[in-house]
Amino acid sequence: MAAFEVVFRGQVRPGVDIEQARSRIGQLFQVGERQLEVLFSGRRIVIKQGLDEAGAQKYRDAIERAGALCEIVPMVDEPVSAPASEPASAPAPTPAPEPARPAAPAAAAIQPRDEYMAAFRDVQAPDLPIAPLGADMQDSYSEFTPLDIDLSAFSLAPVGSDMGQLPRSPAGPIPDTSHLHLADEGNNG
Repeated sequence: MAAFEVVFRGQVRPGVDIEQARSRIGQLFQVGERQLEVLFSGRRIVIKQGLDEAGAQKYRDAIERAGALCEIVPMVDEPVSAPASEPASAPAPTPAPEPARPAAPAAAAIQPRDEYMAAFRDVQAPDLPIAPLGADMQDSYSEFTPLDIDLSAFSLAPVGSDMGQLPRSPAGPIPDTSHLHLADEGNNG
């Protein structure tokens, strides 16, 4: 099965304002202004790789709806090129044995493909296993031990009983405000 990658070069569809396209791409990929600067720098940025043709086409459609252009490129495994053979007339020098070096971790052997991915070069992600369906995810259960609290001084009142709330005092008489009036604007007194 062929694998594809979605490549973005910061190009905008004809007739679309670049700021509007930047805004829509930022919303689509949920990235900030700094990442948008990298995306619209004109360099070749691989947005997604390892997709089938239908998945890559979905990315292209979404990016084009946002007002930008992208390319779908088939991923090519880079074969390790054999060194050029020397003419038979020249004797081949015997290589000196190199001293044994400790094996480098697998993460160090991976080279970032562009500046955007280089930001994730130093991320150390643990290899977490996936539990089978229905597995118990809690490590261990601790036995519940109730606290030793003396509640003998408390009791429950029967339903509908008076809980000892103080009755509200009746409000006093309403004050007489008939002698108050509003003055006209022109009359200050």
